[in-house]
Amino acid sequence: MRKPVVLAVAMVAVVLVLLCAGVLLPLISRGRGLLWGRTGNARVLSVLEASVHTVDRAVYTSLERSLRKRDITAPSQLLSFSKLPEPATRAISRAAEIMEASIRALALMQPLLLPDISSEDVLNMIANLSGCLPHMQPPRCPNTCLANKYRLITGACNNRDHPTWGASNTALARWLPPAYEDGFSQPRGWNPDFLYHGFLLPPVREVTRQVIQVPNEAVTEDTQYSDFLTAWGQYIDHDMALTPQSTAAADCQLSCKNQSPCFPIQLPAAPQGPGCLPFSRSAASCSSGTRGALLANLSAAATRQQVNALTSFLDASTVYGSSAAAERDLRDWAGAAGRLRVNARHSDAGRALLPFTPPRALAACAPESESGAPRAPRAPCFLAGDGRASEVPALAALHTLWLREHNRLAAALGALNPHWSSDTVYQEARKVVGALHQIITLRDYVPRILGPDAFRRYVGPYEGYDPAVNPTVSNIFSTAAFRFGHATIHPLARRLDVAFKDHPDLPPLRLGDAFFNPWRLIGEGGVDPLLRGLLARPAKLQVPEQLMNEELTERLFVLSTPGSLDLASLNLQRGRDHGLPGYNAWRELCGLPQLQTPADLHGAVANRSVVDRILALYKHADNIDVWLGGLAEDFLPGARTGPLFACIIGRQMKALRDGDRFWWENSRVFTEAQRQELEKHSLSRVVCDNSGLTHVPRDAFRVGRFPQDFESCERIPGLDLEAWRETFLQDDRCSLPDKVEDGDFMHCEDAGKHVLVYSCHHGYQLHGQEQVTCTPDGWDAPPPICKDVDECADLVLPPCHASARCRNTRGGFQCLCTDPYVLAEDARTCVDSGRLPRASWVSLALGALLIGILVGVTWTVICRWMHCTAESKQPATEGGAKSPAPLGCRARPDMGTSLQSAQHPEKGPACGSQIPLCM
Repeated sequence: MRKPVVLAVAMVAVVLVLLCAGVLLPLISRGRGLLWGRTGNARVLSVLEASVHTVDRAVYTSLERSLRKRDITAPSQLLSFSKLPEPATRAISRAAEIMEASIRALALMQPLLLPDISSEDVLNMIANLSGCLPHMQPPRCPNTCLANKYRLITGACNNRDHPTWGASNTALARWLPPAYEDGFSQPRGWNPDFLYHGFLLPPVREVTRQVIQVPNEAVTEDTQYSDFLTAWGQYIDHDMALTPQSTAAADCQLSCKNQSPCFPIQLPAAPQGPGCLPFSRSAASCSSGTRGALLANLSAAATRQQVNALTSFLDASTVYGSSAAAERDLRDWAGAAGRLRVNARHSDAGRALLPFTPPRALAACAPESESGAPRAPRAPCFLAGDGRASEVPALAALHTLWLREHNRLAAALGALNPHWSSDTVYQEARKVVGALHQIITLRDYVPRILGPDAFRRYVGPYEGYDPAVNPTVSNIFSTAAFRFGHATIHPLARRLDVAFKDHPDLPPLRLGDAFFNPWRLIGEGGVDPLLRGLLARPAKLQVPEQLMNEELTERLFVLSTPGSLDLASLNLQRGRDHGLPGYNAWRELCGLPQLQTPADLHGAVANRSVVDRILALYKHADNIDVWLGGLAEDFLPGARTGPLFACIIGRQMKALRDGDRFWWENSRVFTEAQRQELEKHSLSRVVCDNSGLTHVPRDAFRVGRFPQDFESCERIPGLDLEAWRETFLQDDRCSLPDKVEDGDFMHCEDAGKHVLVYSCHHGYQLHGQEQVTCTPDGWDAPPPICKDVDECADLVLPPCHASARCRNTRGGFQCLCTDPYVLAEDARTCVDSGRLPRASWVSLALGALLIGILVGVTWTVICRWMHCTAESKQPATEGGAKSPAPLGCRARPDMGTSLQSAQHPEKGPACGSQIPLCM
């Protein structure tokens, strides 16, 4: 008895020793590396490996979650959809998250670090291995004559000395250092006990309810400006900035805790309902920070910056996109030369509509109503240069106008210059559309926002391109100042008939019923009724006591599930997320007096009730969130903003103009004749040329009454494209060559010589000389050829995620998944579909069949055994003999007799009593 016990104890001891060795030896090894000589490089590598694993798992989980929730049913999902990053932006965000996680981990390890590695070495190693370094390096700028003729789609190389200035997927500019609670990345208000000037920051939802929100019916309408002014502000904002949300594993709809990337908006305690509104932090940008900092200041050397997925420039990226991939999806490669794709399923009285997003995209548009019935026939979201084109009907209408304008210009320019290639037609039309965006914004829109005095002070006349000016959109402009327009949004989308009266069949739409619903435009009258409403109905007036209507604070992105979002609270929380310093810090930057006392604030905000409510919440003027402080200020004369936002917006617009090498007024961009024609054009002319409206106001931003304030479209001036006619002087030496297969060429002039610059379509690589020049002996080189690129052979930057298999195709590649995995929204990553593989169904069927057979056989054996046993227990018949075995049973010797037979074999097996045995 003792021997088995001892043996069992020994086995348990062996198992415990093995477990302890497996757990403790790595820890001992790691500790010895930290304390007794393991190199600093190895420590950094270890931290990086852990960060890569954590971030990649988070990204994968997020993609998988998106796949399983293709039908968006929560307001926060709609917000996430509107900020969905492209693959290139997602790659930068991933690298930045790895870099930030590594720096944070190393900062915690500082007491153990030995002086064998410098801060600069740490940053270089982290930037390189995290994947940030390629995004932090300046891009290679093309050295062709076209580089001075057309801007790159990414905005890169606009400034030759600083090629990343204004480019997409770079960090928003900082005009003041960020004010993070930990000095590194934690938002203002992250720690519930953190005091600012001795006080806690107020919950943003309380600020909204006590200061900002106003009922729909209580709004004051603007007597001077139309709803088109508000719509243009939102549209042009989407041309300059998009800060996507962070991609991480945490589902911010499920938690009310501050757990990166979740920074929820806390709600007042209530017995029922959620305790918070979901909020995800903005995606980080790769940033090297200050180089050469001391290791003790490592976190300060790489403070969190937010990425801008768009180009900063006023370049009509709303029409063409900010990446090569987006541009490729938007262009019409199969149809007419140089045009953009249009909707193949629907049209608007014969006029083009925006195409739909691809089938793999999230189903964010046309959500179901609260009753479960569709509000309207389902329609995918519109595809445009910016992913927010379907956000509200007015925005979709403006995107549609500019799609039509590009195709109108492309058709006219192609007819005027039949020798132009499709690329030349596209680029020339794009160049004109970009110039019109600049003219309408700086000539017509911004002066009305700033007022004449502030415009002269902060913007002033154009004096030419200044390469020393950084045009990058600033964090304060994008996150606070230019969001003033949210206070000018009317709660209703008005749709008018041909007499500019309320449409009998199309009543005004509450915004809550119009978010992300393209069918409101496709199936309810098209673009024209919306354009009439924008032209002939007033905007909401921004008044300190009526800052934002309840459609935006109580019904933002309302869907079939209970709850909604609050745009005012989102704006306040976003400013804290980005670490924007308080109100007075920005007034000091602009040279405005700081406001400390109630009397000081009353000088900036005449409404004493608003000032008293703000101070009751914030306790100290320096604590006031900059968006609220700037929004509440009294207007400057002739303006629609106060002094602070006029300063920030004016400075930003001047930088966007003066720091843009392709600004339309630059003498090297257009000819004098072309500039004169462009100056004639207007937003009203764009409406005339691309809609069914026959009468418009001469100034689209001035609200007017029909018909006395409207003019016939025949009297609205526009540009004469004759100024774009190009005469290509052919001679026997240098005639136009034939088109290159899978490529194209464009003509330009360099030092008075004719030059052809060749390019290949996406997925093809140029072999030969990119640029050929006309010489007295003819072209100085033969045309190049375009060969297919095998993207799958790229092992350094593989096109597909490691979870997918890559297959090369002509002009592209395809990522394939093994069943039951399917492609995620990025079309590059395989995620679990949540179902069994197709092959498994066959295995399951065969397995079920085998199990059924086994169960049947077993059941039969058991039943017969039970039946035989019951029969064997019947009493013996007369004469002492047992009854015969039942059918299906055979006699078996009883155990006692069997033993006897074994001892006395001469008696044979027939001796003794019999018991039945089931067959």
